[in-house]
Amino acid sequence: MVPLRAVAVFLLTGSIATDWVGGSSPIRAGERPNVLFVFLDDFGWRDAGFMGSDFYETPHLDRLAAQGMVFTDAYANASNCAPSRACLLSGQYTPRHEIYNVGTGLRGDPRFSRLKHIAGTQTLRTDIRTWADVIRDAGYATGTIGKWHLSHDPLAYGFDFNFAGSHSGSPPRGYFPPHPGAPGLADAPAEEYLTDRLNDEAIGFIRRHRDRPWLLYLTHFAVHTPLEAKPDLLAKYQKKPPGELHSSVVMAAMIESVDEGIGRIVGELERLHLSERTVIVFTSDNGGYGPATSMSPLKGYKGTYYEGGIRAPFFVKWPGVVPAGSRCEVPIIHVDLFPTLCEITGATLPDQPLDGVSLLPLLTKSGDLPPRALFWHFPAYLQGYSRNDQQRDPIFRSRPCGVVRDGDWKLLEDFETGELELYNLRRDIGESDNLVNTDPGKAKEMHKRLVAWRRATGAPVPTVPNPRFDPVAEGRERKRLASPDGRDETSPRPDSRPVAP
Repeated sequence: MVPLRAVAVFLLTGSIATDWVGGSSPIRAGERPNVLFVFLDDFGWRDAGFMGSDFYETPHLDRLAAQGMVFTDAYANASNCAPSRACLLSGQYTPRHEIYNVGTGLRGDPRFSRLKHIAGTQTLRTDIRTWADVIRDAGYATGTIGKWHLSHDPLAYGFDFNFAGSHSGSPPRGYFPPHPGAPGLADAPAEEYLTDRLNDEAIGFIRRHRDRPWLLYLTHFAVHTPLEAKPDLLAKYQKKPPGELHSSVVMAAMIESVDEGIGRIVGELERLHLSERTVIVFTSDNGGYGPATSMSPLKGYKGTYYEGGIRAPFFVKWPGVVPAGSRCEVPIIHVDLFPTLCEITGATLPDQPLDGVSLLPLLTKSGDLPPRALFWHFPAYLQGYSRNDQQRDPIFRSRPCGVVRDGDWKLLEDFETGELELYNLRRDIGESDNLVNTDPGKAKEMHKRLVAWRRATGAPVPTVPNPRFDPVAEGRERKRLASPDGRDETSPRPDSRPVAP
């Protein structure tokens, strides 16, 4: 197993710095790097070999990670898909764009929610400029391939080219055809695997734009449900002994398809002599899918605001700029990518609030980031997968809450009850020892900072009681879920087709 210290990453490949364009940006004068941004779906913090998986095989990602800088404490801005992606593209925390959840703000039985949720919205406003907008304005060809999830048409958000992106949050009808409503996939051959097709389209985009600067947002549907993989890879992993951390055959097969495609894309960059001036960004939108994978030693998974739901793998490779084999323990978050990508490409920051900071000082080891805390805001409800035995709540993965991380400290606030949880993540990465009573001064300080941030961003906190809340029914449900043989009615509906175990 790869040691735990070789964790999380964000990858860049660019021109070696000699003459600076200006500021701290390591771009050679007259040469603007391409950007390949690979964004996976539901790919957990431990789901790659370089992050410690003992069953999933990711040799191409592992090789790239070893050549760059690993960020051990990288975070998504939300614990599920749409809000995470909205933050990433806009560079803004959730209260600014108001996308808080996937679908309705109440996912789960209304009898079990004490408060009326904040509804929010499901579409990213077009008056919010994305990094694709400003990088296109800087002269780049821009494309998005794969999952979009923020509107019906990505072309309204700075992209010149879209393949397969729509408002759908999962692959339409699965990973094998047909894919109704997915742009570009009407002609998909019967046996074509979606992940392979997206990788092929990425290679095609690169070939078409080899003679000008380009940015490609390759946002795979994998490894989102339904869990489906190619038969030959399923057969391979069915023969492999399970690991102690991971053992899912279908997850392993899906991940190998992603990794194999990354290897082919990197090979094409090398063949076209583009690898030395191409920045490659790799990360994931939230924690892994709890029923199929493990984030251990982290607590929680996708949909929770414990570490397993929001920490993301993140690496940067940049020959001659980022030291190979290096790692960084400074907490960073996806909104940091907006100013980072702008600085890399020479694009002008838009006239709108941006909540992140450029990571170039860390990547180049030329300085530190300004002192700051990281924040999360979730004024909604997200139903549980099953018996959430590692959570404080067996009914919902998340109830309305706020979160702040400042240095080694993390505080969670439950909006229903006002209860606080305080953890020192350096000493307790698994969030098992709540220090709110042991260190009430630190809890008060952290909570004061969280409240001040909510006021500054206009973050809405649900306070109106839910008239449909039934405390008797909720208590009965908690008791039922705590029983060893109770049937779990909060699980998501089964996938539309059979999948491998």
